[in-house]
Amino acid sequence: MPTTDAATAPAPPDSLERAGLEAAGCLFHGLSDPNRLIILRHLALGEHRVVDLMAHLGLAQSTVSKHLACLKDCGLVDSRPQGRASLFSLTHPEAVLELLTAAERLLGLTGDAVTLCPNFGTATRKDA
Repeated sequence: MPTTDAATAPAPPDSLERAGLEAAGCLFHGLSDPNRLIILRHLALGEHRVVDLMAHLGLAQSTVSKHLACLKDCGLVDSRPQGRASLFSLTHPEAVLELLTAAERLLGLTGDAVTLCPNFGTATRKDA
């Protein structure tokens, strides 16, 4: 195994960099559920009510509401009242679409490696 000398070894992250990486980890954790990704893709098409998302995705109202609350807490989704319902939309649509496009590109490059990952792959999920 090759060794690295101190001159070429990466410096440990400083506290500001670590805070940024922790925030990125929180963002990716918020995106870690496939249902939340599906909701984001639907919201990229425009505003939706919970009932619309339920019909499109075949998910229960409580499930859709739970995922929307998570996405809203992460700052990815916003809502506005419309009568007795709320309309949900992406807070930063261009950035979300760029992120999803980059994820698709990376998945294309890695193939099945991510689904075969012993820590986070589909075989390790409880619902798999």
